[in-house]
Amino acid sequence: MSRAPLPSGGPVVVTGVGAVSPLGNDAATIGAALLAGRSGVVEIAAGDACRGERQFAAPAALPSLPGRPDLPDDRLAAMCLVPCTAALADAGLDPAAAADPRRVGIVMGVGAEQLKSWEADFLAGGREVFAARRPPGLVHRLAAALCIGGPATTVAAACASSGYALAMARRWIDAGLVDACVAGGADILSPTGFAAFYNLRALSRRADDPSRASRPFDRDRDGFVMGEGGVFLVLESSLHAERRGARPRAVLAGAGMSGDAAHMVIPSADPAEASRAIALALADAGVAPADLDYVNAHAAGTPVGDVAEAAAIRLALGAAADRVPVSSTKSMSGHLVSAAAAFEALVCLVALEHQAIPPTVNLDHPDERCPLDHVAHVKRERRVDVAASNSFGFGGANLCLVLRRAA
Repeated sequence: MSRAPLPSGGPVVVTGVGAVSPLGNDAATIGAALLAGRSGVVEIAAGDACRGERQFAAPAALPSLPGRPDLPDDRLAAMCLVPCTAALADAGLDPAAAADPRRVGIVMGVGAEQLKSWEADFLAGGREVFAARRPPGLVHRLAAALCIGGPATTVAAACASSGYALAMARRWIDAGLVDACVAGGADILSPTGFAAFYNLRALSRRADDPSRASRPFDRDRDGFVMGEGGVFLVLESSLHAERRGARPRAVLAGAGMSGDAAHMVIPSADPAEASRAIALALADAGVAPADLDYVNAHAAGTPVGDVAEAAAIRLALGAAADRVPVSSTKSMSGHLVSAAAAFEALVCLVALEHQAIPPTVNLDHPDERCPLDHVAHVKRERRVDVAASNSFGFGGANLCLVLRRAA
């Protein structure tokens, strides 16, 4: 017998979180690491694609998944399935038992889904990438494994991919297309990724201490450190959550997006479009710049990117930029690429829950070209009711999300 769907309506809230990351595999562990200023960057074995004597990265340890013998061998697929399963469990939402599984959707942000397959295929002679016998796309396999019967799609917006996924999921809920949606993204370390970013001179070339290699906003920064992980959130309308007794972790109050297409890999010298994404998110959330309590910066530690973002923040916030605390947690987690935006939305949840702002570690000498209220080295305890997170992807994919403390 079919069951009537629960009613939807009201703000979109976060009711579940699942994560696999360099700083831990659950929100509590990740939060403790962030607030302690602990780095997940380590030295890893130098592979064939390594361009230096030492290779630093922020790897994630995939946990086992009890009751799921079908955990895929594909590392990227597992990096999605584990946190998706955890997020649904945290939300107390079983799509298979929902009144209508077709009212639950999934949006996955990922920039290079087939990268490992391409690499393996190239080494094997290059005959399988476009073979008809290849399995369906990852997001559809995830939906089937999770018994999600609603819309399922993938979003690719470079380093902003998982943030765009969250924004799209929120829009689906607002539009009444679904009652709940799993959204986020994942990425993995790969030889091709290392080689490509190194050749673009985007990676740090430091070879002394892994934990000090990622240095956003610091005068001596020289590029980012690659990380990996998967982070997914369960979003649903507040009324739907209330009717099924779910506890909201936060409200996803606003999203702003813009594009500039200034250059494939170099941020625009004009901060107008990046700033517009921030301003649009604040307006969508009904938040004035002076009421913002924290900005989690995209700042990956590249010489050009951090300066461009600082200018965008100052343009969007105006005089409030002198007093709104800013930090970049990529200094600890490394850059999770497609998963970065979702991970940093989780960082905002940590700030809202603990009423404390994670620091930018390694910020020994703030660059005078990045004049912001930096939270350096140690956490800052303060009231946090509203937090914003920036994500700026290659090619001009600009995004800002605003999260508000749940009532």
